Amino acid sequence: MAEYYLISQLPSLDGISENDPLPITEEQFTELCNRFLEKKSQEALEKLTLSPSKKFESSGSALIDAWNERERELRFALGKVRAEKMKKVFDTENRVFPVEYIKAASAALEIENPMEAEKYLNSYRLSILETLRPMDNFSEEYIFYYGLKLKLLLRIRQFDTKSGEQAYKNIYDSILNGDRLEAKQ
Repeated sequence: MAEYYLISQLPSLDGISENDPLPITEEQFTELCNRFLEKKSQEALEKLTLSPSKKFESSGSALIDAWNERERELRFALGKVRAEKMKKVFDTENRVFPVEYIKAASAALEIENPMEAEKYLNSYRLSILETLRPMDNFSEEYIFYYGLKLKLLLRIRQFDTKSGEQAYKNIYDSILNGDRLEAKQ
């Protein structure tokens, strides 16, 4: 019953354009969840991540576990495609990737503008998440789906074109100069 009250207070995240401000912050979402969810659900909510570990770790939620596995597969596919392009070796841990992940990774790699590639990957991740959307919009799993979607929408808004271009230039210059520098902030 608590899920119903929680979800009925959450603003819709559907149909929001990239430039529109989000109707809720991650902090507001977490605060609402902490008021309505039991401790076990709160702990599962804390495990929501856009960067799952390389190895499977159960979260206690079928949706979170499915998301983590798909994101892990996408990241490995990206690593595989990038390594092949650079003629390097990349340990895929003997994974077999869905063809659509390899196609998406290849498409992202072909996009010359890093920001556009990130937007493409974010959009692709949103479509993956949409396949996991629970049928019951008033379930605990829906709350986890909502939290992941909010994280993805927030992530793309955090990119700053100007500082991104500067970081890219710094990395590129360091490669050309033979330095071992990473992105400068």
